[in-house]
Amino acid sequence: MPYGKGTGDVAIDLKNLLENSGAPLLVSNRGRYLWYDRPFSFSFRTGVMSVESEEGGVRPSESFDNLAGAYRQASRKHFPAQGRMPDPIAFSAPQYCTWMEMHYEPTQDKTIAYAREILRNGFPPGVLIIDDNWMKDYGTWEFHAERFPDPKAMLDTLHELGFKVMLWVCPYVSPDSRTARELDKQGLLVKDAEGRMALRRWWNGCSAVLDYTYPPALEWFKSKLDELVRRFGVDGFKFDAGDPSEGEPGAWATGYSWRGSGIPNEDCAAYSRLGLHYPLSEFRASWKAGGAPLLQRLRDKPHSWGDDGLKALIPNSIAQGLMGYPFNCPDMIGGGWDGDLQTTPFDAELFVRYAQCAALFPMMQFSTAPWKVLDEKYLGYCLDAVRLRVAMGPELIGLARDAALTGEPMLRPMAYEFPDGGWEGVKDQFMLGASILVAPVLEKGAGERTVRFPDGAWKGEDGSLILGPCEVSVKAPISRLPWYRREK
Repeated sequence: MPYGKGTGDVAIDLKNLLENSGAPLLVSNRGRYLWYDRPFSFSFRTGVMSVESEEGGVRPSESFDNLAGAYRQASRKHFPAQGRMPDPIAFSAPQYCTWMEMHYEPTQDKTIAYAREILRNGFPPGVLIIDDNWMKDYGTWEFHAERFPDPKAMLDTLHELGFKVMLWVCPYVSPDSRTARELDKQGLLVKDAEGRMALRRWWNGCSAVLDYTYPPALEWFKSKLDELVRRFGVDGFKFDAGDPSEGEPGAWATGYSWRGSGIPNEDCAAYSRLGLHYPLSEFRASWKAGGAPLLQRLRDKPHSWGDDGLKALIPNSIAQGLMGYPFNCPDMIGGGWDGDLQTTPFDAELFVRYAQCAALFPMMQFSTAPWKVLDEKYLGYCLDAVRLRVAMGPELIGLARDAALTGEPMLRPMAYEFPDGGWEGVKDQFMLGASILVAPVLEKGAGERTVRFPDGAWKGEDGSLILGPCEVSVKAPISRLPWYRREK
């Protein structure tokens, strides 16, 4: 991500996606790739790569010269682009999620007030995501009547304000609900080893699981979502959970009976296919969904400068793009771990640098309201990142259209465009498309950073002109996101 010299020992089993999107794919800057239809495990130890599968027969491809060549061949053969992109608003404006502001207590009044606050504080309208607990119960996908007395009026108001609206959903069903009893009678729930309704532990407790590998179950779920679109004008859905081994590593293969597949992770793949029916569908966990018009958000990150926080965004997104997921989004700006910002001292500098890093990702998403946690100066820097986003919106939409046709990543590692010169180890700067180099500041207190420039003339957003190849220390006060366009 990249793995290689100096990485140390790494061991991954793709049966456990660790709450991420994934694919049975390894791709190399040396021009080869490895694809196997089932999950496999791999490791890097003392410079040697090992790959294992229960079925055997995992073999690398022939050489396709370089990283881009190998990726393009893998994409064409195994996950071709479907020719469709998500709604353009996902790329031209930020997303705003209610999670960090409302947690499990969203209401109609609070949601409208949040939207108005966004506009009042100078932020543009975009995609507004109403997160967990807007509904009656897990699996009962109807608005909670007390918290949302008039959903149609709320959706109409949000649309008039310029927002498009997504609702949080999950594949779980409260086991003691009427919905669960009805679904169980119809055979639409996952069974345990004894043939009874299976119960899965997840972060909200213990629930039954809809068997979305079984077409009638998937159609039942789709019918509930379609009704929300038809009745209220909902624009899309945040498909959360769906992890193949959430909370119970290995339990998929030994503890549950899925009607549509006996292959681990294929439940996750089926869940991803549900999102193909809507113009705005966000997933955190996916499997073999490359080339599809789905929004893919990185797993939740802590409020941290470390390798698990801000520094993870670029390498994680590079890996995501190289699995065929071009429409990717970092976690909520500042970090989205539940409760993290309540227990970790808030760092305004980190929040601004996070916003700057996300500004030129394919997407950016807020949840913690910037105007509540930043003073006027830092809020201005955050707004500058959003203004850059809006200004670059047409170009980002163009890159998304290209990705929909070609399957190529929007956010790319340096080695994708520059196969020679040792770029494969660079994971603190990236290319947006073929011509924009983005080098966010990832160190606390830093007022400058080293940027590596490939061959060519590079025009900075600050008016500077740098002739590569070279390595330059550039000034980067808190007010600046360094980025450069390659001159033709």
